[in-house]
Amino acid sequence: MEPAEATSTLMSTDLPLPNRRGGKVRDVYDGTTTDGRDVVVLAATDRLSAFDVVMPRGIPGKGRVLTAVAAFWFAKISDHFGDALPHHLLSTEADDLAGLDDAQRDLIRGRVMIGRRTDVVPIECVARGYLAGSGWKEYQQTGRVCGVELPSGLRLCDRLPEPIFTPATKADEGHDENITFDQACDLVGGELMQTLRDCTLYLYRFGHEHAARRGILLADTKFEFGVPVGDASADPILIDEAMTPDSSRFWPADRYEPGHDQPSFDKQFVRNYLEALVAEGMWDKQAPGPALPDDVVAQTAALYDEALRRLMADAPS
Repeated sequence: MEPAEATSTLMSTDLPLPNRRGGKVRDVYDGTTTDGRDVVVLAATDRLSAFDVVMPRGIPGKGRVLTAVAAFWFAKISDHFGDALPHHLLSTEADDLAGLDDAQRDLIRGRVMIGRRTDVVPIECVARGYLAGSGWKEYQQTGRVCGVELPSGLRLCDRLPEPIFTPATKADEGHDENITFDQACDLVGGELMQTLRDCTLYLYRFGHEHAARRGILLADTKFEFGVPVGDASADPILIDEAMTPDSSRFWPADRYEPGHDQPSFDKQFVRNYLEALVAEGMWDKQAPGPALPDDVVAQTAALYDEALRRLMADAPS
């Protein structure tokens, strides 16, 4: 795959497919494959959001990196779990979509995931192996994260005794809200949540082991699940993305030092730049976001590329 810096930036798509809806990064459509299957189409742009604000300037090639990483994990999950943990991904080939011309297929080539259509379970399924982010903030206040009691005296970014499952409600806008497992059960049913909790922790442990052999710590990650459309009795399947730099915290293992924030393979340079603007009173974390300078964009692109390179590399013997 070519480095992100060498590619152009795609901020939006406008494909002639029905039911377009836009997320912070992906444009989602309904579609049909060339062999007649009804599918969901996820086109990853180079948009970048921070503090729930989409920046006016994207990160070149970011959407290609996210698609490549997600497709890599979906293939690994199929190889490892087989039918025991199914997922939605059918293809990443733009040529498999009906209703597009050559230029439109070229626009999303390397950026598209074609998946099974599902009714989305409205719960973000988060696994945490380390104490960071919103989990750290909650722990400081209550000694718990999403109702899970943790040992006292933990430091920022400490590894937890065991990975924990910390669900959140899915928000169309703004922040997701952390909830307890019991609250999630009340929302979507206890049997379903037990299944999602088990799947989430299986996937986290699998991903953590793979990444660790390549010098990366998977601190936490979130998954989404859905039930195939038209089959309400079916088991849930993994949907959306899987263990990408946008849905996970990836830390370089050789620089890991608990007690403070860690360097990470994501939009760290963007956050640092924006926090400096906030501290100087030059931005209030409201839309529109400020234009990102060239060096911040380049360093962020390099981090995404590095995550892709390491995750897909052969493990050291």
